[in-house]
Amino acid sequence: MNTTTLTIQATIVVEKEKAWEYYTLPEHITQWNFASEDWHCPSATNDLQVGGKYSAHMAAKDGSFEFDFEAIYQEIIPFEKIRYTLLDDREVSIYFESKENHTHVTINFEAESENSLELQQNGWQAILNNYKKYCESK
Repeated sequence: MNTTTLTIQATIVVEKEKAWEYYTLPEHITQWNFASEDWHCPSATNDLQVGGKYSAHMAAKDGSFEFDFEAIYQEIIPFEKIRYTLLDDREVSIYFESKENHTHVTINFEAESENSLELQQNGWQAILNNYKKYCESK
């Protein structure tokens, strides 16, 4: 089991409640959950409770590749923390912290062994950057 943990962060100029809502509701997740413009997230489901399942269908727009990103929730502290386990047993923790008129989001995730750490870090950060852009545009 790979135990390398990577961290990504973003400061989003919205209140914590909006940041949480846009991160957890499927109708918002599908609008930002992709790393580049040639990908999209056609569907997502989210049973936001301990033991509940998160699923986001990720797909290349040209149809060349697709996969389901799925996890089971281990811990939820509303508006503060989400912790889940991916189906390959890697752990992910997401923290929402209020800072004056914005929200700081930090995500710690265990790396997988197929792709380089740099590729994983950049991919997850690109998705978080899309989330930030989406939140601040609404």
